[in-house]
Amino acid sequence: MSDEDEMRYAPFDSVEGLLQRGRGLGAVRAVMDPAAADPYVYEVLRRDWRWDEVDDRSRYLARLIRNLELSPAPVIDLLSGSERDCERATGVLGLLALAGSDEGRDALRSYIREGAHWVRVLESVSGLWPVEWWEDLGDVARARIGAEAELPWFFEPWTRFGIEIQRPVSRPSRPDLSTWGEAELLAVLADARASDGRKSAVLGELARRAPTEKLIPLVPSLGTNDGRSPLPLLRQAVQDLGSLALPAARRWAADEQEWLAALGAEVLADHTGPEIIPQLVAELANQWRTRDWCGPDRTAKRLARFGPTAAEAAPLLQRFWLRTPHSYERPAYLKALAAIAPAGLEKAYAESLWDCEDQARLLGVAHAPGSSPVLEQIAVLRDDPMEDPEVKAAAAERLAAGRTSPDPELKLQWQRAVDRQGSVADGQRSVSQDS
Repeated sequence: MSDEDEMRYAPFDSVEGLLQRGRGLGAVRAVMDPAAADPYVYEVLRRDWRWDEVDDRSRYLARLIRNLELSPAPVIDLLSGSERDCERATGVLGLLALAGSDEGRDALRSYIREGAHWVRVLESVSGLWPVEWWEDLGDVARARIGAEAELPWFFEPWTRFGIEIQRPVSRPSRPDLSTWGEAELLAVLADARASDGRKSAVLGELARRAPTEKLIPLVPSLGTNDGRSPLPLLRQAVQDLGSLALPAARRWAADEQEWLAALGAEVLADHTGPEIIPQLVAELANQWRTRDWCGPDRTAKRLARFGPTAAEAAPLLQRFWLRTPHSYERPAYLKALAAIAPAGLEKAYAESLWDCEDQARLLGVAHAPGSSPVLEQIAVLRDDPMEDPEVKAAAAERLAAGRTSPDPELKLQWQRAVDRQGSVADGQRSVSQDS
């Protein structure tokens, strides 16, 4: 999705808007007032509100359905929709099955027997469920695969069923670049007749070696043939040069080639001192004005390295954390706030324990205050069969040194505070530029 007007998000501090964005506060409020939240849970599931496909929602929605004791029937109905609908429904139902939903498990097994997009569903559950839940479907798979236009690509579950998979097309063998000297590699990069693929392979080899300043004068010629972007791995090679690239980066930043100017600006932002802060803040402000939800996380990371010196960026970072529909970027804003303006982040960390993104929950596990309700939720994450393994491990490690016994009064006080105040940046709600 590239235009917010195509899908008008509800206000960021409403239950509907919180659920659309995958915010932890939405999950908390939904549990506290299920009657008000139930319709929105199904609506968020039926209409994919992810800003980008990297945004996660499956665990978030599966937990809501389980915690609110909602029927999975509308999710099951979604299986018969488009391929994308089926994919979303499969992600949620597969997790619900792990949490004990016989309806979710039976629906997916039935779909594999009869559904149109059964191949992707079978691949999904084989990577998620215990083998004994799906290995008896081998006869179904062998009988149905012949009607498919293409063989599957993944090994599981097909090789277990004795079904042939597609193999990568064999390509002519490439020379072993590890035996080449630096001069030979640079000569390929300087050769206008060399293909983009060959040059990218050379850049990959250079990335495995000590940085060489001799790459710098070649950088302006290392764009793709269409002139729209740098060759793959060039950014990494330039990053590895560190401050050695700074003098050239100042020239690149003024170049007419947009990709080279952007690359130069990135190098300057990564290595220039505090004098770059106003420029980065202006960049973040412009991203806010234009509602450019993809990319401000990179600006946030660059600002974070200056710590409290970049305090003027904090209000903008708070706005992005509160309002962005691009949930994948939300953890970057919280990390930047922690470096720049850490005071008052306790509620944001606590809320993150319910966030849709694994990285946000990891931040919550690591930094949420050690009150009884927080530790209780961390214990829930540790024991939840639907949870990501990395989050479960982090929760177990945190609890190994913490108190886990629930304190109902503290929990009630905390829930009331969260419901009333929302998050770390409630003071920003007076800002007129709401999303």
